[in-house]
Amino acid sequence: MRSKKSTWLTIGLAIVIVAVVVVTKMGATGNAADKKETSGKGIPVKLALAERRNAPSYINSIATVQALNTVLVRARVDGEISRVPFDEGKNVKRGDILVELDRRPFEVQLRAAVAQKEKDQAQLTNARHDLDRYEFLVKNNSVATQTLDAARAVHDQMQATLAADQAQIDSAQLQLNYATIRSPIDGRLGARLVDAGNLVHATDTTGLVVVTQIEPVFVSFALPQSILPVLRQQQGRHALRVLALGQDGSEVLDDGELTLIDSQVDAVTGTIHCKAKFKNTQEKLWPGAFVAVRVMLSDLPNVVVVPTTAIQAATQHSFVYVVAKDNTVKSVPVDIGAVSGDDTVILTGLSGGERVVVEGQFQLEDGTKIEEKDAKPDAPPAEPGAPRS
Repeated sequence: MRSKKSTWLTIGLAIVIVAVVVVTKMGATGNAADKKETSGKGIPVKLALAERRNAPSYINSIATVQALNTVLVRARVDGEISRVPFDEGKNVKRGDILVELDRRPFEVQLRAAVAQKEKDQAQLTNARHDLDRYEFLVKNNSVATQTLDAARAVHDQMQATLAADQAQIDSAQLQLNYATIRSPIDGRLGARLVDAGNLVHATDTTGLVVVTQIEPVFVSFALPQSILPVLRQQQGRHALRVLALGQDGSEVLDDGELTLIDSQVDAVTGTIHCKAKFKNTQEKLWPGAFVAVRVMLSDLPNVVVVPTTAIQAATQHSFVYVVAKDNTVKSVPVDIGAVSGDDTVILTGLSGGERVVVEGQFQLEDGTKIEEKDAKPDAPPAEPGAPRS
């Protein structure tokens, strides 16, 4: 009885083992079939053609607004502030009064200088009379010539003294004028740095207020050195127009003109420093602010353009993924030029007609197989007699 049970147990175990082996083989076969079915698929990407055509062009950059002139107004004489008549943040004209110092010490110095001149003027008049007398007496041989020479020397000395007195008057008048501190330029005032009642000195470094000229303004930016030949060529023909845009590029803030292409390329960044001047009559450009600029270039004839989204940045250079005939990709280094709408001009690297990847590049590396996303399938052959669409 016991042997019969053992026999049935052995048969049951054998059946289970066979079933497990069959299921495992079927799973392996299915996985192999799935792998075989999916192994021919590539990574889905979007493609576009590199076109050769004439391109209306411009080049974009990020820029910083710079004031045409910025002046830290300081006192030129020592004194006590009696009045600060300006309002912070207001526009001022050259010559407008900003700060007034106590004028009384300077007025006293001026009066003293005038009085000294009047005293010396009287002495000069007396010396001239003496000189006239001695000249008359010498002609009549009544006094020695030496006496005449001494009188003439006194007269000349008093003339020099009078000239020094006039210089003292001019200096005192200048000090008095400096007691009224005026705006040296047209511009906008910053925050007030002093209050009435404080003593200021000509040696102070903090200043009284900052005046910033913002009509017009400069905008400073950098462009890649590869665009330099085109930039210089076109600037030699006509003034290059520059647009200042909001940071999102949707709003034109002002319209200006390129005024500076620096004399050397920055060896660290490989860029050239440029400046543009804007009238800024609406004061939309504020010194220190970041804006986008667009340098408008002439149409570029017969150039290669690709969608800007195809261009990838690397540490050494920009590149695009070009699709080969077997639907594998290869990264191709390119030199980029001006922007033309949603496209970018390729200066070197492409000859036109290449298929380039414009979406899905983050999954790719050289040799990766791809398939075009949203590609139109081949139309099935029409049945005999069927109407053509």
